[in-house]
Amino acid sequence: MRTVVITGGTDGIGKGLALHYLRQGARVVAVGSTPAKGESFLAEAASENATFLRADLTSIAATKELLATLHRTCTSLDTLILCAQRYRLFGPRTTTGEGFEHSFALAYLSRHILSHGLRDLMMPAPRPVVMNVGTPGVPLGRIHWDDLQLTRRYNGTKATLQSFRANDLLGVAFGELYGGEIRYIGYNPGVVSTGMPAHLPAPLRAAVQATFPLVATSVAKAVIPMTTLLEDPPAEAFSAYFTKRRLSLGSAAFDREKAMRLHHLTQHMVDAGAPVMPS
Repeated sequence: MRTVVITGGTDGIGKGLALHYLRQGARVVAVGSTPAKGESFLAEAASENATFLRADLTSIAATKELLATLHRTCTSLDTLILCAQRYRLFGPRTTTGEGFEHSFALAYLSRHILSHGLRDLMMPAPRPVVMNVGTPGVPLGRIHWDDLQLTRRYNGTKATLQSFRANDLLGVAFGELYGGEIRYIGYNPGVVSTGMPAHLPAPLRAAVQATFPLVATSVAKAVIPMTTLLEDPPAEAFSAYFTKRRLSLGSAAFDREKAMRLHHLTQHMVDAGAPVMPS
């Protein structure tokens, strides 16, 4: 039986993908941070093949515990889909218990740990593939090499965009390190009608919710090209897409040297369990 693990799997696109694969007869492990959403997902799924695992993906320790649980309960893993995100575009800088800036920890660091940490489980699968859902193809944001945790001149939009650009480089580094034994896809679904506006301040939330029906794709439609791509991934080690359009990897967003630099910095932080802070 095919096994699919989806972070952010109890809401939005992640939930849509989880329900799709359950209908296809796969075993699906949906990872989320909110028990109520997990229970709701299991009730809607109504399948013995559905599992909910609660995990705080802002924490290195908790993400490593999740890895251990998956290694205990799965003999192999066919598909890993990384969707977990919580937008903090406004408000003060927030750090995790381990000292990481929130967006860096949840939207990037957890994906690094899971991508590399589940590789051994994916190797026995006949056609293993990782999909990292973010914003490849959007020329906004950059890596703040001198201050990855944005301790100076912080704002939420800057932090969110840095995490997306870091994920572009994560895919490049993964492909470089492992040479295509697992296909890695960076994927931008475009504007999708999810619960994202709920994380915005009240005035902006109302405006975004009003425009969503006009510009956003429904989750049901958004998952179609995603699952098509997951069923038949490109032969290359790493590829990136904006919905159905394949992106060139020649831009600075996918620079190999920067990707390996970030990989080594990140692995140092994962091993230390603490961020690299500016001097």
